[in-house]
Amino acid sequence: MTDKVALYRDLGRQLAALIEGERNRVANAANMAALIYNGLPDLNWAGFYFTQGRVLVLGPFQGQPACVRIPWGNGVCGTAAARGESLLVPDVHKFPGHIACDPVSQSELVVPLVEGGKVTGVLDLDSPRLNRFDDEDRAGCEALVAILLGC
Repeated sequence: MTDKVALYRDLGRQLAALIEGERNRVANAANMAALIYNGLPDLNWAGFYFTQGRVLVLGPFQGQPACVRIPWGNGVCGTAAARGESLLVPDVHKFPGHIACDPVSQSELVVPLVEGGKVTGVLDLDSPRLNRFDDEDRAGCEALVAILLGC
């Protein structure tokens, strides 16, 4: 087991404790964004976009101000939402249609929130480091999203 696996397991325990008994999605997403932003190294943004029609609208986050609306299919977030699958992008500048909300961002990981077969939003993580995210991060963040959606 790697240190990263243990880190995500610990973040999962902390998240479960933070949201236990709380049903408000915005409050829980805010705590999850803060937990991830402060718990993972080399991030410059961690937060959520929630689905409204065929647009993702900015939700709770930590980091610099961000794009408020992202159409489905646009950028990394919109593409992950449209596909309904996680996207790991080692170099955002090589991703067709990347939306540069923060020019410092170099790599990105987006995990869709899927409930009842529908994408209700995305968890978005940005890093100022190229190749920051790997499959352990993807699996760890998918597990954290599962905890959030289980509340």
